[in-house]
Amino acid sequence: MRTSVRYNTDMYHGDGETTAGAGDIAALESAVTLFRVRPRAARPAARLRGRMLRLRHLIDVLELEFARDAASLAGCDELEWQGHISPIQWVKHECRTTTTAAIDACEVGAQASHLPESFHALADGAIGFGHLALLARTAEAITSSETSSGFEEAPLLAKARQHSVGKFRHDCEHARHAADQRRFLTEQIDQVEARTLELKPAAGGALFLRGFLDSEGGATLRTALESLARRAGQEDLRRRDRRLADALVELAGHALDSGALPQSTGQRPHLQVTATLDALRGLDGSPAGELEWGGPIAAETVRRLGCDATVARVLFDTESAILDVGRARRVPAPATRRALRARDGGCVWPGCDRPASWTQAHHLRHWAQGGATDLDNLVTICRGHHWKVHEGGWRLIRTDEGMVVLPPVPLELRQPATPAVGGPPPVLLDAPRNRAPDAPPSPPPGVQPPVASTPAQARDPDGPSTL
Repeated sequence: MRTSVRYNTDMYHGDGETTAGAGDIAALESAVTLFRVRPRAARPAARLRGRMLRLRHLIDVLELEFARDAASLAGCDELEWQGHISPIQWVKHECRTTTTAAIDACEVGAQASHLPESFHALADGAIGFGHLALLARTAEAITSSETSSGFEEAPLLAKARQHSVGKFRHDCEHARHAADQRRFLTEQIDQVEARTLELKPAAGGALFLRGFLDSEGGATLRTALESLARRAGQEDLRRRDRRLADALVELAGHALDSGALPQSTGQRPHLQVTATLDALRGLDGSPAGELEWGGPIAAETVRRLGCDATVARVLFDTESAILDVGRARRVPAPATRRALRARDGGCVWPGCDRPASWTQAHHLRHWAQGGATDLDNLVTICRGHHWKVHEGGWRLIRTDEGMVVLPPVPLELRQPATPAVGGPPPVLLDAPRNRAPDAPPSPPPGVQPPVASTPAQARDPDGPSTL
């Protein structure tokens, strides 16, 4: 059996009644039920496409009927909203839809008198309900402004017939600007005033981000992130949202490394890490590092930050009182860094195109584990690949043919490190990359280890600087 549904948009008179009487919705429900329980058979793609187009048109027509009813509800006494603060809220909660869909429904119904040709175009299948919702919002914005030159339906409807909903959104913005430049500017100013960014701490030192940017602010951020969020070769399987998050961290890290941010309390902004030498050396049983604003971090993260940092030894007594703070030393030294960048020219990871100014120094054998801070043991590597070498477990090896990368060894197959016993003092790492030439000297027996701080790469050629 085949059931056809023909829904005439002229059936509704806008007064809460229909020509078909109270049984029109029941008849529609019966028809939809019969349609849904029909046998489903495989169809060729061409028939599926045609069928989906007809279904979408029927849905749009029903959306229009729903919008007219929503507008009628908005004109009722507040008691008819059943305790909701507005008809939009009633539509959202009682009709189980989104705020945007509720606003669109009420707006489309309310703008019926300004959009007669657009309503007919939807009924004819020339535009979709998404187009009509944009037309309604534009009509409301222009007609409600005392400074506008007036709303013209025909030019916008012509563009709606030609363009997708996404492109038509821009057409509507241009029309609003042409009709009322002052209100358009006022709304942009309001967007700037509404900028917000919330940083909410989460477990393990992680951070939730939530915010709002105006059109220019959003475009500025996206422009900065998009170039950094490209896939780094075919082996880069990161999702787009992960690549954008990595790009944001890289952008912030580069700002710290460049030393261009304003000083605070006489110092450039920098990451600061406190860790014991046992943690830097990778000994089992050593405590985690302590990252300012981030809490405890893994020893491998401490070693990555310590590859390119300013290092200072701090001695504590048994009551954790500071006995002595050694002179901060940069790792590697400025002259070594300049030579390293000139030699490598950028990230040495095969296939990576990050320039030298966006890289960090990496010790092929970490200085805390006996590696030298010289050109033979150093390479430049970008932030993302530096993480892969340390926390990610990849291995970067220099050969006669160039750099070679080896995938991670499973954790269960890695050899355990020597347990930490007693231990030397903590080390302060300042993460604007200022690293000491060699590992800090061992502390006197019985004194608690040193502290390390890792500043974001200071570029002071005259000596170390904690940022």
